Amino acid sequence: MQTLRTPDQRFNGLPGFDFAPHYADIPDQDGGTLRMHYLDEGPTDGPVVLLLHGEPSWCYLYRHMIPVLSAAGLRSIAPDLVGFGRSDKPTPRTEYTFARHVEWTRSLVFDQLDLTEVTLVCQDWGGLIGLRLVGEHPNRFARVVAANTFLPTGGGEPSEAFLGWLKFSQEVEEFPTGTIVNFGCTTELSPEVVAAYDAPFPDQSYVEGARQFPTLVPISVDDPAVPANRDAWAVLETFDKPFLTAFSDGDPITAGSEKILQARIPGVKGQHHVTISGGGHFLQEDRGPELAEAVVEFIKANH
Repeated sequence: MQTLRTPDQRFNGLPGFDFAPHYADIPDQDGGTLRMHYLDEGPTDGPVVLLLHGEPSWCYLYRHMIPVLSAAGLRSIAPDLVGFGRSDKPTPRTEYTFARHVEWTRSLVFDQLDLTEVTLVCQDWGGLIGLRLVGEHPNRFARVVAANTFLPTGGGEPSEAFLGWLKFSQEVEEFPTGTIVNFGCTTELSPEVVAAYDAPFPDQSYVEGARQFPTLVPISVDDPAVPANRDAWAVLETFDKPFLTAFSDGDPITAGSEKILQARIPGVKGQHHVTISGGGHFLQEDRGPELAEAVVEFIKANH
């Protein structure tokens, strides 16, 4: 598998991001290996919180949350998905599939890091991958926090907001990563923060994974990911460990999905589900400390 690796100097001096990088090699599902990057912050013996980002961000998205989690005695593991951040970036874009993303992430967090009793915090594609992992490995997880995410199985009509994003992502000549993140926020990001979201992608050859992600969302019943997602849902519908929804009030992409999660997953019962005011799609950017506090309180209440 051909890959690109973003030069380290691209990540020097990013605002608010004074975290040490960690790396692990995983099978690339094509006979070789890929290097995945992750953050490992907080006490090493603390309860594990797995922070999974989505499209087209990277673990930089969690920089406002990690200090709050660390102060509460929690250990934060925040990977960069393959194709994003400091992780390797396969080319061409056809190397990326839903199944491979799940397996790459599983290889890192279970085979390499051997995480157990995990509290999953997932947003956007972090949920599509993370909820699949919960469905396939429920015994590895102690709790779940779902924020602006879902696990689609191709039924129903996708939102106009998603269809517009899908069209834009495939037709725009230059894929403007930082601008996309800024557009998905309710707050106006500084030019330096926008540049930090652009940092993993020195040129357009690096954005193959980001380009491909929107096309991998199952929006039809014959999508190749649908059977595995349905199997995961069959487990999620019996998942009675604590499950919290923490959606923002300003995300047109996932609005209403929390109601479906609350209706179908037993672990939601008795939880203090939160709606975070003033947050957009990237609520970690808009309201990161508030989301982190909700995670802390959720873990304390379900210890």
